[in-house]
Amino acid sequence: MSPSRDSSSPAPTAAMIVIGDELLSGRTRDANTPHLAQALEKIGIRLREVRIVPDETEAIVEAVRALSAVHDHVFTSGGIGPTHDDITADAVARAFDRPIEINPEAHARLAAFYEARGIEMNPARLRMARMPAGARLIDNPVSAAPGFSIENVHVMAGVPSIFREMLAGLLPRLTGGAPLLVRGFLLRRPEGEIAAALGAIAAAHPDVAIGSYPSFRADGHETRIVLRSALPAALEAACQALTAAFADLVPDEHGPGNG
Repeated sequence: MSPSRDSSSPAPTAAMIVIGDELLSGRTRDANTPHLAQALEKIGIRLREVRIVPDETEAIVEAVRALSAVHDHVFTSGGIGPTHDDITADAVARAFDRPIEINPEAHARLAAFYEARGIEMNPARLRMARMPAGARLIDNPVSAAPGFSIENVHVMAGVPSIFREMLAGLLPRLTGGAPLLVRGFLLRRPEGEIAAALGAIAAAHPDVAIGSYPSFRADGHETRIVLRSALPAALEAACQALTAAFADLVPDEHGPGNG
């Protein structure tokens, strides 16, 4: 488990920087942010911002500086591979005015990985050992090339399977807050019909975030209602108020907190 802070303290916040021209072109879909959001929610860290930036040094530097200044943690995905457009390590080093260097431990891990497979440790593969001075490695059990943490920024791979493994190893090092509890419900009504009552419930329960998400089915309207809170009693009270207001409310069995 990750370390936790006092439950009365504000929950730590996080931002995500997704790096890659292919994401902005629409050719690749970002699978890492949803996974990160769900993982952080479980340990009481709130993902508050997401930026998608191109493979451009200035864009990455600006995003790292801006987001690391206002959040407890910043996570990045993408741009740490062996090719010329993998510039994330250089950009993060520049953002913190750190020199870039071959990390000895990263080099050793890569050398051992490739030697065991009879693969040459060429200059391109050596690029994956370049990191800002003082970086702490993030393990990569899939392909050995590690990510790294520097100050409050955690730099990880863009490949979803590798990102997930890196994140799993990183999370126990982070200090979280009270985990968010989530309940989901469904109503077979349009949002406009329930908005007033839902707004009144939200106003009466300020410790619970209440969101509504409409959809359109062949047989009519449907609105999904999601409640989130770090306080179990507050969440339960809001759920009871919601149930009392809408007789046709049913649990969202496939939603967060319900299976």
